Parts: sequence; C-alpha cells; structure tokens
Amino acid sequence: MNRNIVCIGAGYIGGPTMAVIAKMNPDRKVMVVDINAERIAAWNSEDYSLPIYEPGLVDVVKEVRGRNLFFSTDIEGAVKECDIIFVGVNTPTKMFGRGAGRASDLQYWEATAREIKRFAECDKIVVEKSTLPVRTAAAMEAILNGERIPRAKRVAQGDALAGVGSGISFTVLSNPEFLAEGTAIKDLLEPDRVLIGGPQTDAGAKAIQAVVDIYATWVPQERILTTNVWSAELTKLAANAFLAQRVSSINAIAGLCEATGADVDEVARVIGADGRIGPKFLKAGPGFGGSCFKKDVLNLVYLCESFGLHTAAEYWMGVIRMNQHQQERIVSRLFAAMFNTLANKKIALFGFAFKADTGDTRETPAGTVARLLAEEHVRVTITDPKALVNARRDLADLSDVTYEEDEYKAAEGADAVILMTDWRHYPTLDWNRIYDSMRKPALVFDTRNCLAAAELRKIGFRVLNVGK
Repeated sequence: MNRNIVCIGAGYIGGPTMAVIAKMNPDRKVMVVDINAERIAAWNSEDYSLPIYEPGLVDVVKEVRGRNLFFSTDIEGAVKECDIIFVGVNTPTKMFGRGAGRASDLQYWEATAREIKRFAECDKIVVEKSTLPVRTAAAMEAILNGERIPRAKRVAQGDALAGVGSGISFTVLSNPEFLAEGTAIKDLLEPDRVLIGGPQTDAGAKAIQAVVDIYATWVPQERILTTNVWSAELTKLAANAFLAQRVSSINAIAGLCEATGADVDEVARVIGADGRIGPKFLKAGPGFGGSCFKKDVLNLVYLCESFGLHTAAEYWMGVIRMNQHQQERIVSRLFAAMFNTLANKKIALFGFAFKADTGDTRETPAGTVARLLAEEHVRVTITDPKALVNARRDLADLSDVTYEEDEYKAAEGADAVILMTDWRHYPTLDWNRIYDSMRKPALVFDTRNCLAAAELRKIGFRVLNVGK
C-alpha cells in the first residue's frame, strides 16, 4: 500500500483538511478532486482566489500547492494513484420522498462509492469524512465489497465487468470532522480530538493505524481516539446536536430575560462558571446556522423516528423549532418597536454570513430574517465583508433587496440597522455618522449583543438587544 492520499470533494471539508494534512506530511502526495471544474479552477487560481474563505487557509495553500498538494478533476486517476481515499462529498438534507426534510440525501455519496469501486485497481482504505447517518459505512462496504470477481477474470473480460466486482478489498473507516467555520485551520492544527472509527478486525486495525499515522505527525497521541465505526458515525451527529441544543437553550432563556428584566449575558456568565456546564456556546443571538447543525439534528430526529424512539425525536426536533422561533421573534420585536408596521421602510442588515470569519451563508439566520422582512414589504439592504456574492445567490428570488459593500452607504436613509453577524469591525464603525445618515427615530437591533448599547443610546439610537 502506498502513502498517497486523495479526498473526493473540494468543499469546506476537503480543501482545508487536505491542505493541512499536506502541510504536516510533506513526504506524502495529497490530492483533492471534484467534478466541479469551476471550483477546482478556483483552488488552482494564480491569485489564490479560493472558493471558500477561512482565516489562514490561503497561507497554507500557498505553502503546499504544487509541492505535495494537487487539485484536479481527474477522479479516476486519483483513485488509481492513491490508496487512502477520503470522501468529503455533500450530504444535504433530503427534500423529497421518504425522510424528506429530515434524512440525509446520500445520492452523491453513493455515486462516489460506485466510482471508487469502478476505478480502483488495488486494495483501498476508504474514509468517510462527510457527516453521515449511523451505519452508512455498512452500506458503503456493501457497495464496495459486494460481488467480488477475481482480478485475473476482470482483466481478461475488460470493461464488460467494470464496476461489477474486482477481487479488490476495501476497508471503510469513519473519520468525522469537528471543524468550526472561521477557525477551521486552527481546529485542524490544534484539534481537541481526532476520531477514527473502523471495523474490529485485523484489516480494520491496520487501516485505522494507517490513518492514525497521518495525524500522528502533529497531533498528540492522546488526542487521537479510536472506536468502532458505528460509534464514530453517531458521535459526529451527537456532538453537533449537543452544541445546537446549547444555542437553543440560551436563546430560550433570552426570551425570559427580556420578559423579566434579567440580562442574558449575566445569566450565561454565571451558568457557565459551573464546571459541569462551562461557558462555551452560551451566547444568546439570532440562532445557529451553517451547513451542519440543522442538517445533523434533523438527521438525528429521522434516525430516532426510524428506530421507534419518538420521544427522543420530539426532543431533538424542539431544538430546531426553538432556533426557527428565535429568528421569527427578532422580526416580531422589530415590528412592535417600529410602530407595528414595516411596510416601505428601509432596514439594513449588517452581516449575512452565519458567523464571523467565514463567507458561508448556508442556513444563515440573516437569510430567514431577510425573507421575513420581505414578506412585510421592507426595502432590505444587505452588507457583509465576505458573503455578498452568496447573499445575492441565496436571495435571487427576492426583488426589493439591494447589496452594498460599504456599511455607511447601506445605512443611508435606513429606519433601522439589524446587526446579524458579529464581524469584529462593526463595533469600531463611526456610529455617529451612521446615525446622522438614517431616518429618525433611528433604531439598532443588535442581535449579537456586541455593540456598546449605552453609547448608542447617547448618540440618539433606540436600541434592541437579545435577552435584555
């Protein structure tokens, strides 16, 4: 078995992960392949206009691209050349048929498995990197290792048996990613843990060790955890569900704080001081977004329902409902504060990415808020330092939305500013200038509680916060 590595899928998982693996394993050839030629062209662009934004990513790619990291559309060649194959293709929520709105759509994953089987010419280790339902590895193993035909017979009959069976052995592992967008490179270089799950067999143990060896070049041994493959698959879903639950929990408390006069930041600080709870993910705001939390919680709901665990399914569905409610509540509070009518008013959304330090707008709370405002016939203007291209794409069906790179121009003539993303430079803006350019009475709704509310009130703003 050679030491070459390929990841099929050049998105948020494949690109950054393989870049860091190449950086920390300079003696290995690392490839990233994808059927999307435009995306691969961006990864190969001379000016490093990469298809995703992550702090520090460009520096890593500059260091390793062309040295031992290569981006290509040649999936067949990469599968033949590399004996360790990571699969990082998209697994969105299924929106049709059985499990619609909950289950993962595995059509791209299955197509990838069949391509690996078709092109492989020797034994391979196949590593699930995408977030997948529990026991998906069993399905992949069935596709890859089913209907084996001796290699000599396959060669003799040529393409007539392509994709049918090969006599080649595939060992399927699960190595879920635990990256947070905006800190992905840091998370890869300094992970809390690396999880590798595999079959409890001799072949499985050897495959697990092969992947452990990749990470062991920079990750301390005690942080590399190994389990059976089913535990690894479920752990990823459970971890994201727990984090999403914390966000929904603190947002549920935020509503109570608003009703009673308590301050959610003070409540969260005291709760977080309890060593059994801790302070992370106890920040009230507009709710969670991104590609993982909603999808993974819904996947967990579907799994629970499938196994007859209906009370558990309802519990996790409550996390999703609370998140949706939080965005509806933002617009409801704004409606009440602006004299029970929003029609024909201009509202500027500061930030559209689902969090700072990323251009990702998948499931962003700002998208939901923008659509709810559009239903009220609001003239919406969106500004964001990294996400305007994605915002235009996401809201292409809305007519009365404008996009502005300059925050000051976005606020001109606005009745309200809603701060949706906690970009670090927003508190440093000239809010006196912003106030002077707005229609009065001017309102700021700081859904991230990151602005100095008292100073804004001194300027003349009416101020709304979450949980205060």
